[in-house]
Amino acid sequence: MLAYIFLILLAHPFGVIPTNTTTTTNGNKSIFILAGQSNMSGRGGVVNNNFDWYIPPECQSNSSILRLTKGLSWEVAKEPIHQDIDYYATCGIGPGVSFANSILKNDPNISVIGLVPCAVGSTNISQWSQDSFFYNQMLNRTRAALQGGGMLRALLWYQGESDTLNLEDAELYKSRLQKFFTDVRYDLDTPSLPIIQVALTTTLGPYEEEIREAQLGIQLPNVRTVDANGLKVGPDNVHLSTSAEVQLGQMLAQAFLEFGSHPAQPHNFLKG
Repeated sequence: MLAYIFLILLAHPFGVIPTNTTTTTNGNKSIFILAGQSNMSGRGGVVNNNFDWYIPPECQSNSSILRLTKGLSWEVAKEPIHQDIDYYATCGIGPGVSFANSILKNDPNISVIGLVPCAVGSTNISQWSQDSFFYNQMLNRTRAALQGGGMLRALLWYQGESDTLNLEDAELYKSRLQKFFTDVRYDLDTPSLPIIQVALTTTLGPYEEEIREAQLGIQLPNVRTVDANGLKVGPDNVHLSTSAEVQLGQMLAQAFLEFGSHPAQPHNFLKG
C-alpha cells in the first residue's frame, strides 16, 4: 500500500494530488487571460485594505470554472481569484468569475473555463511592454495553462488608470497599447486572438479623457471595447464596487459571445 501511494506522489509534481482529476486535466478548457491593473484583478468589497468577503451569486464557485494558481496548477476558481498574483494589495471581487459564469450560462458549446489571472495593480502600460516582467509572466502563465490542453479564447484587458498621471504617458498610450496587443498575438502565435479591452471610468490623474480617447480609438481587427463609464465606483473613487465588477464581467461576456455570431470588425464599441 505504501509503495502504491509513493508511485502516485511521484506522478504529480510537488507531491500534490489534484482534488478533482477529471476537472483539473480537462483538455476541453476555454482559456481566458485576465490582465491589466487593479480593476481587473478586483477591489470590489475592499475598504481600507479589508475585504468584506461578500461573494455575490454571479461570482460563486463552479466546478466548471478553473483558475491557474501562482504555482501553475489548476484549481476551482474562488474569489478573490487574483489573490496570489496581485499580492501587493488586498484583492476583492473582480470581473473574472462573473464573466465565466455568464459565458457558461449563455454558450452551451463551452463546458469548462480556465481563467489565467495576470493583472497587477498600479501598473502602467510601459510595465506591460514586450519582454518586461509582467509581460513575460503573462506569457509564461498562458503557455503553462495551454500545456494540459484547451484553447486560448481571448485576452480580457483593463488598464490605463496609472497612465493618466503623466501627459507624455497619456499621449503615447494609444501607440503603446496597439503595440502591446500586436506583441501578445505574435508571441502567443495567435494572430487573430480576440481581445476585449475596458475603457476607463476612474482616474488617478488629470489625463483620463486622453486615455479614454486612445482606448476608444483603437482600430485593430478582433478588438472590442466595453465602456466602464457609469459603473458604480467604491468609496475610494478609483476602484469599481462589487456590483459594478459583476456587471462588467457580464459586459465582457456579452462582447466575447458576439465574436462567435458576427464577422470580426476593425473595432466594436459596447456600452453598458
